[in-house]
Amino acid sequence: MKTNNQDTKLLIIGVFAIFIFSIISILISNLTIVSSLAISPLIVGIILGILFANTVKESLFEKYNQAIKFSAKRLLRIGIILYGFRLSFQDIAEVGFGGVFVALFIIFSTFILGYFIGVKILKLDREISILCSSGAAICGAAAVMATSSVVKNESYKSAIAVSFVVIFGSIGMFLLPFLYKIGLIPLDNNQIGVYFGAVLHEVANVVAAGNMVSEEATNSAIIVKMIRVMFLVPFLLLLSYFLIKFPSSQNSKTKSKIIIPWFAVIFIFVVAFNSFKFLNIEILSTINYIDMIFLTMAMFALGLNTNIKKFKEVGLKPFYLTLLLFLYLSIIGYFLVLIFV
Repeated sequence: MKTNNQDTKLLIIGVFAIFIFSIISILISNLTIVSSLAISPLIVGIILGILFANTVKESLFEKYNQAIKFSAKRLLRIGIILYGFRLSFQDIAEVGFGGVFVALFIIFSTFILGYFIGVKILKLDREISILCSSGAAICGAAAVMATSSVVKNESYKSAIAVSFVVIFGSIGMFLLPFLYKIGLIPLDNNQIGVYFGAVLHEVANVVAAGNMVSEEATNSAIIVKMIRVMFLVPFLLLLSYFLIKFPSSQNSKTKSKIIIPWFAVIFIFVVAFNSFKFLNIEILSTINYIDMIFLTMAMFALGLNTNIKKFKEVGLKPFYLTLLLFLYLSIIGYFLVLIFV
């Protein structure tokens, strides 16, 4: 009994400490110099976590290991569920068939291409290839974290994928609006918004890029981006089936079953509920803030599980993969928008 009480106490203390660090991450992201770069609290959280993990004694993390696991897994899934309050089915109707087709094509073609390049050409670890490809294809860090719940990979692999996906999302956030303004991306206001939403990784990247052009571009960008986020659920279900149908060599001898990510299914129900507009803006703002805290806590916990030595062991292959996917997205996204929007 005493051991159980002690474990519960350590869990509460650990989760509270992670909560404090998530608030610090949010405050840092709100600093002018940081917000001007459109760096989200999630990214600040994982950076702080990695810094903390590689400067503090390992014994401390072993002591609060349950709190770290709880935040990285349970709170992550709750955060993804609450993310559904940012979306509605009206968003899909507003962008039309062309926007939906572009979003769908981008998601699945990017993932398939990324998997092929990563595993077959670069000979990169299969799980890292899947994580990098899902992050580039759907919604950056949040997609990597959601995918990791299905893949069941080691935490450091998620951190590697998040890091490289964030790098190219940030580069694109500044580069693509610049290329548009100097006339190298000849699209109208609505089209360039759809392009940003279809190509850039993070929601924050999309908002920042749209704001550099116009309000119309921002609105179109956000809607298309949210559609990509919405397709995270069918993507995870298909991925789960794929992992069972084509297991990795180390898992080929074990019996497996299709994992239905319950948090992803609930996410769809939340989107459906939100489509009825039952909640006012104030309540939705509160939910979104709580959601940001949960996701930031999950990212900080992910950082705590990351040993920087693992990055050195993997090498530059994840960098090459995410670079190639960024180039693919930038080029194919332009032609898709030009044809279908």
